[in-house]
Amino acid sequence: MKKLIAILLAVLMLLSLVGCGVSAKPANIGLEQSQMRMICELAVMECYYHNVAKFTQEDAAGFWLWKKDKHFWIEYSGTVKLGIDASRVVMKQDGDKVTITLPPAKVLTCEPDQDSINRDSYIIDHKSANINSADTVKAIDEAQQKLRQKVQSDHALLNEAQQRAKTLLEDYVNNIGRAMGKEYTVQWEYLDEDVAAEKSAASE
Repeated sequence: MKKLIAILLAVLMLLSLVGCGVSAKPANIGLEQSQMRMICELAVMECYYHNVAKFTQEDAAGFWLWKKDKHFWIEYSGTVKLGIDASRVVMKQDGDKVTITLPPAKVLTCEPDQDSINRDSYIIDHKSANINSADTVKAIDEAQQKLRQKVQSDHALLNEAQQRAKTLLEDYVNNIGRAMGKEYTVQWEYLDEDVAAEKSAASE
């Protein structure tokens, strides 16, 4: 992070010198794959959500004709983080031609906000048997799995997350190019998860 900030500051300083009519060329600055991966780590997109966890268990308590089911809902909030696996980003440079490979965006984390879960979050059926903490954990875990699957299948949202990383990378390349007095041509390759993993491993 500190290295990335230092490079970006150096680029801004060089651009300001050029604007004042001072000719300057950096001695140790250029495109680096490690910097691109750090940028991708910063390009995470956060989405806030409101979710409902439902729980039903038949014949959970009592016996014979007096058996009771468990039936309740929990309303809560949370955060989904979308982005790309930065370790799978690959950069190849051939003169002024820069080729960047990007894996598809995916759900990085899907976490409930624990502060949003309290007594008021529960809606319990008046006929329900008593519930416990294990029931709550199971209900939320199942709801989180369904939510994660739903977001992972939202191609428009995932494309937006990938585009976010792409835009930041392109800005990085252009800024370094201006600082070096060069004009880079950026080409993109979009890989699936398995191919991206093989590419990344081969480049290290």
